[in-house]
Amino acid sequence: MSRLIVVSNRVSAPKDAGESSTGGLAAALSAALRRYDGIWFGWSGETTETFTGELKMEDRAGVTVALVDLEAQDVEEYYNGYANKTLWPLFHHRVDLTAYEQSYGQGYERTNARFAEVLAPLIQDDDIVWIHDYHMIPLARDLRRLGIRNRIGFFLHTPWPVRQLLVTLPFHRRLVESLFDYDLLGFHTQEWLDLFRDYVTSEAGGRQVGDNGMEPSARRCRAGSSPSGIDVDGFIAARDSALGQRTYDRMAASSAFRSMIVGVDRLDYSKGLEQRLLGFQQFLEDNPSMRGEVFLLQVTPISRDEVDTYQDLRARLDASAGHVNGAYADMDWAPVRYLNRTYRRDQLAGIYRAARVGLVTPLRDGMNLVAKEYVAAQNPEDPGVLILSRFAGAAEELREALIVNPFAREEVAQAIHRALTMSRDERIERWTALMAAVRASDVAIWRDDFVRTLTALPGKGEAASDPD
Repeated sequence: MSRLIVVSNRVSAPKDAGESSTGGLAAALSAALRRYDGIWFGWSGETTETFTGELKMEDRAGVTVALVDLEAQDVEEYYNGYANKTLWPLFHHRVDLTAYEQSYGQGYERTNARFAEVLAPLIQDDDIVWIHDYHMIPLARDLRRLGIRNRIGFFLHTPWPVRQLLVTLPFHRRLVESLFDYDLLGFHTQEWLDLFRDYVTSEAGGRQVGDNGMEPSARRCRAGSSPSGIDVDGFIAARDSALGQRTYDRMAASSAFRSMIVGVDRLDYSKGLEQRLLGFQQFLEDNPSMRGEVFLLQVTPISRDEVDTYQDLRARLDASAGHVNGAYADMDWAPVRYLNRTYRRDQLAGIYRAARVGLVTPLRDGMNLVAKEYVAAQNPEDPGVLILSRFAGAAEELREALIVNPFAREEVAQAIHRALTMSRDERIERWTALMAAVRASDVAIWRDDFVRTLTALPGKGEAASDPD
């Protein structure tokens, strides 16, 4: 049986098979690697004075992990630079925040070539290689240059940008054409896939072949949309665990006689956190009789704090939360509880279950699994209501949520009021449909479908049949 090699910027395989804080994607990929006797390859997170390509091999709960250190310059240019200051804001339509530095692009190319040089000797003839996310777009091209002809798949976990913005990127065509060296490309939604196809046909001289094939520049690859999800049963088990139940009890007691709204997002401008606070403030302004009866718990772990844009965002959010509390709080009630800390998955499950409303309002998001976690955490007999941005990839599936435009604070305020006053029968009806959609995109289903499709394709060294 072929081995599976998973490649990502950072390796998140759990060190303990029972580690309940591990996310669904990491758990699903780890399970697949155990099944296929595979390897998870990526950056160690550590720096070295001189790049040697030396691998650190570890066993993490039955998963073989291969880690490599990078030079400090690589980290600054490839990771902090091109990945997080160029591609991330561009792919989320924040051209105003996108840094077009030549050194960043050069570091990105150099570091991916180094990854390829270290990874190539690990790849055996029948291995299947699955590369994840925008950090490693050119990796298949670099592996092909080293003679690797195995089946290689790629999955993008962010949105794909509209062509008119993508062309602002210097050497955009070279970046996109490096994707043509993959056998299979995966996107979360049909919208992201359609935007990719639009670029290929308009800018790269390609054409669509059948329903799922793309033939750019005489090279053929298959591309499709496949929404990822959560480990549904694992998340429900985390919710029902001792810590999950204790967290629920604690939050239920803390919100006694009040309705809790919850938002959980890492600190990022794509999550719409400033707009969310404005929407909640508008709700308080429009509904004075409900003040004191509801509060927003916003959990926002700090991320990328070495990037100036994120430092500025953190300062603005601190000020905004303080402004709302200063304007509306009473001696025994604060409308916003704003926390910059990380919680375990079982704790989050308990928090979600205690919340009457889940507020998930990104400005642009590849998928957003918090929305699916909130649904899975609910009590079927008395579920909460999900409010979801139309610009989250999850909105394509979770149609029974209250779908909102996060840029329109009045619309968000009205949705909050509707969610808090919704009848139990309607809440159950909506939750039942949402839960069915969450189960249909369980992360194990998504994983197995991708690997099965990739395995069935001819490799770059084999004769290709029509991919439709």
